[in-house]
This record gives sequence, C-alpha cells and structure tokens, in this order.
Amino acid sequence: MNASDRKRFSQLLTDALGFYGQTASPFALSVWWAACQQFDFEQAAKALTAHAMDPDRGQWAPKPADIVRQLQGTSTDRSLIAWGKVLDAMQRVGAYNSVAFDDGVVHAAIEDMGGWIALCRSNADDLPHLQRRFTETYRTYSRRDDVRYPAMLPGVFQLENATRGHKVAPPVLVGDPTRAQQTLQHGASGPRTTLTTLGATPSLRRLGSAA
Repeated sequence: MNASDRKRFSQLLTDALGFYGQTASPFALSVWWAACQQFDFEQAAKALTAHAMDPDRGQWAPKPADIVRQLQGTSTDRSLIAWGKVLDAMQRVGAYNSVAFDDGVVHAAIEDMGGWIALCRSNADDLPHLQRRFTETYRTYSRRDDVRYPAMLPGVFQLENATRGHKVAPPVLVGDPTRAQQTLQHGASGPRTTLTTLGATPSLRRLGSAA
C-alpha cells in the first residue's frame, strides 16, 4: 500500500475491530499501518476477513502479527508469479526487443540484476540463482512505496538504433496491457541513482574543504 491507501485502510481496520467490539486508537492505527503497508490493500482486506472466519483464532480480535503471518506467504507467492512472468518474456520476447511489464517492481528488480539484456543472456545453469536473487529483490522493493523504476527495459535493438539515430520501436507490453502502459507513464527515464560530484553544492564543498 502507499500513502493514498492509508485512509481507507484505517476505515477498514476500524470496521474490523468494531466487529469485535473494540475501537481503534490513533496509536493502534499507526502500528497497524506500519505492519501492513508492505502489502496490497486487497490482500489486507482478505486477510482480515479470513481471520474472522478462522475457526481457531477468529473468536478473538486480530492483532497485526496475525495478519502479517497470513500475508507473508502471499508476498512470496507474488514474487514467484512475477518471476514466472519474467521467464516467459525471456523465452518469448528475448534480449533484442525492449519490454514493459505490468509491474514496475519487476523493472526495479531486473535493473538491479544488470538489466534486461544481461538477464536474457544468462546461462540456463544460472537460473536457480537468478530466481532467488530476483524474488528476494522483488519482495524488498514491493514493501516500499517510494520505488523508482525505469519506464521500460531496453533491448539490443533499442540501444543500437538510439546510438545510430534510427527510429526506436515501442516496447513489448508484458502482462496486462493497461497496467503495462501505466508502468511506461509512471516510470522514470535515466538512472535510478543520483550521482553528485563533491563540489556540486556549497555544503559538500565545505565538507570537502574541511577534510
């Protein structure tokens, strides 16, 4: 979830606790938000419903740990599903075409792994290691609401044509086309990490002089 989901999550939690005759204080809401914001709103809603229907624990009001326990598996499942989508695109699209996935977190994870071309050209023997690395990176980024990711993952054709001044073909959309278009619109151009020289700002110049 991101900041825009906080209001409706608070309302959801207030209703869920009200089902057990409890009220949600501002402090309780802040603890719940800190525990659950790494997950999707829909996942949190389903987990709260599942808790209420649990024959063993459902008779007691949920605690943050109850919902996180249910959702940890879901987070793992999402990363594995994303990896399956990446593998399919590697086989069907390949390194020469640029791609835009329907999930910007996939872009961030692949960029950390060296980019689309490098991933597609990996040896088959390296796939188990690449899967572990991708799923771990994906889960890390999916818990944050400030992930900056590239709008697309360039392939060989795009890099070569751009260098020669030729027309660049649009990327292949992977997954839901509407969401992939949103990835293109909301993704960033250029490197995700900002580099600044030591003398670029007055404060850095002072620090450099002091050293």
